[in-house]
Order: sequence, then C-alpha cells, then structure tokens
Amino acid sequence: MGTPTRNRGLTGRLAGAGLLTGALALSACSAGSTAEEARVTGDVPQEILRRSGFDTAASDLADDLRGAGDPEAARAAVERHGAGLWRAAVDRAQGGGSVSGDLDAGDDRPLYWARLGMVSALREWEPSFPLEDSERAALVSELEGLSRGHGEMAFPEDPDALRVVVTGFDPFGGDRDGNPSGAAALALDGTTVRTDAGPVAIEAAVFPVRWSDFTDGMVERVLLPHYTGERPADAVITVSQGGGGFDLEAYNGARRGGSPDNAGDTAEGTIPVPEGVPTVEPQPQWSESTLDRGAIAAAETGRFPVRDNTRVVEVPEGESEWVEREDGPTEGSTAVSGGGGDYLSNEIAYRNTLLRDATGRDIPAGHVHTPVPRFGTEDEEVVTDEVLERDRADIVAQVRAIVLEAIAARP
Repeated sequence: MGTPTRNRGLTGRLAGAGLLTGALALSACSAGSTAEEARVTGDVPQEILRRSGFDTAASDLADDLRGAGDPEAARAAVERHGAGLWRAAVDRAQGGGSVSGDLDAGDDRPLYWARLGMVSALREWEPSFPLEDSERAALVSELEGLSRGHGEMAFPEDPDALRVVVTGFDPFGGDRDGNPSGAAALALDGTTVRTDAGPVAIEAAVFPVRWSDFTDGMVERVLLPHYTGERPADAVITVSQGGGGFDLEAYNGARRGGSPDNAGDTAEGTIPVPEGVPTVEPQPQWSESTLDRGAIAAAETGRFPVRDNTRVVEVPEGESEWVEREDGPTEGSTAVSGGGGDYLSNEIAYRNTLLRDATGRDIPAGHVHTPVPRFGTEDEEVVTDEVLERDRADIVAQVRAIVLEAIAARP
C-alpha cells in the first residue's frame, strides 16, 4: 500500500506545550523504585536488555546524573536520555538503529525494560544538591513522557500530507510478554506512506498500563493538541493487545472495572475526566468509534481476521441488572463494559473519542484490538522464538494496513 519513508519533526518540545508537566501519581515514594520497576532486575528482563543492546541505558543515565551539579544539569540529562531512548527504539524497529544485539529488531520489550531501569535509577539517585520530592517526581514524569515519544509528535510541514496519530501500550502480563501495539507504534512513528490518495504521515506514542497516569490526564495532554490548532490530525487511532484476531471496537464505556495494572494498583467506577480540558457535559456513558469499521473489516489487510465488534455490557435505563448486547448500547443505559472491555484499552478509546466529540472534529477516531502473539514453546526461560517474531511482524504489518484503510475509507 505504499513505501514508508522516515520523517522526524521538531524534537524536545518538552514541558513548553504542557504535554509533559503533569506529575505522575506514584505508587511508591520518590526515593525508591516501584514494584513495576523492581521487576527489571529479573533474569528474563536482563536477558532481553542484554540481547537488544539496551542494557546500559539505566547506568548511562545514572552516570550523567551523578555528574549533574545543579537542577538544570539534571533536567538536561533526563531530557537527553529520555528522548534518546525513544529515538533508539524507533530507529532499531525501523531497521536504521546502531544498537547491537541479536534480539528481533521489531521487539518492543527492550524499550519497556530500559525505561523502567532508567526511572528506577532516577528515583534512587542521590544528588549533590537539594532536591524536593516534587522536583524528582517532575523529572520522572518528563523521563516517562519523552521515552514514550510524547515529546516528538510533530508532523512534517507538507501541506498535502494527511496526518495520523497512532498510539500503543507497554507490555502487560509476565516478564517475557510484549505488546504488539507498542511494537506497531515503534514501527510507524515518523513514517510517511505514499498512497494513491497522497502522502500519509504517521506520528506514534506509547502509554503505560497504569491507572494513575490516565487519572492524571496523560492521554488528554498527549492527544488534545492533535484535535486543536491550525493543522490538527486527520485521524487518531488507539491500539492495544486483545485476543485471537483484530477487533474494531465500536462502543466505549465510561467505566473502569478495577483489574490490577502493571503497578499492582486497581481503579473502579466512572472514568474521571481531568479538569481543564474540553469535554462533553454531562459526561456520556458511551462514546462511539468513527472509523469506517465495515470497510476496514472487509478489506484485505493481513492474515488475521478483522471483526466489527459492536458488543457491550450495560444496565438498561430503569433496571438494576446488567445485560450483554451484541448490537450496541440502548438509549439511557449505564455502561458496564465497552466492546474493548472495562480496562485501559477501553479507557484510552473512551478518552480519545470524547476529545473528538468535545472539540467537534469529524474525523476517524477509534480503537483497534490486535491479536496476541504466541510463543512456539512452553519453556518460560525462552525470551523469543520464530513463532513469536513471525506473529509480531504480521500483526504490526496488519496494523499499518488497517491504519491506511481507515484513512482511505474516511468520508
């Protein structure tokens, strides 16, 4: 469907645009690693880092922090290493990286484990100057955002290029699990695809599997600029890992189901909308995809089946028991679960499409669930194999094809 080329817009748009300034809700004190970060010392994460060439990321940052004599020098080190990690992961995924290692280049796990190691090093760093907990938390927030691509989402100036934002997620599950949505984000970020309809420029980023970051407004800080301004995006597509095939989620519910996240935290109830961002009032129980799901599902995008998923779980108006519905929510119902469930996949889809409605943008916006790549072996000590790498590569290629179909099928 066209040949991708690299484009890289302005980098280092750090806190100036308000994208990276929100302090993270930390699950541990600032002086000490969180439970998620502590996992990086395990045998599997260490092998993944070693075999990818990302094993020095944390120690390199720690060395620079030890040499920082003041807050500005520390912030400069965080900016350099955070943005550098994202660029190295993207370049590696797209075949232009200089980082050595025998792990498959499309693997998203090195980015995840390297980031966790770097954040842990930042938490444990003992500066030679006074540093308040809030200042350390701001540095952690900046490192998190920059190493997820949140500071580099600047499109090329080409006025003819259609602009598409694609987001993925961190790995979720066991230490050897990855996430094909994150792998797709790395493969697509900064590329321009030449199509029959003209050039399509793609900017991508990844998000954590943590309730606290969503509560803190991370999604809105990253996506809102692409719904406003003189040249907003032409499509915003969120992606996460799902089941056996691709699901195009039609309806997103305004409810958190409470399952534990990567930090071990839980959250339940109505999805909280952060203050100070455009929203729809009163807060709707449902938001809807504006992807042309029928056209995308009917297109030849790859080897995995693609389904238009209109299933929801709701409490109908005037009733007290929840019911499953295969054809979307009924008027006045209360959301229990969207097509994408009641976890963070559903939540990012809800937040994205709520921003679309609040800003009045009539563009394709919706969520895509990918299949789960499978290992070809049951041996838990094996960190990769041909089956896993083939599945991941095929899923990433199909995400790209689905994104281009979404643009081709727009009104």
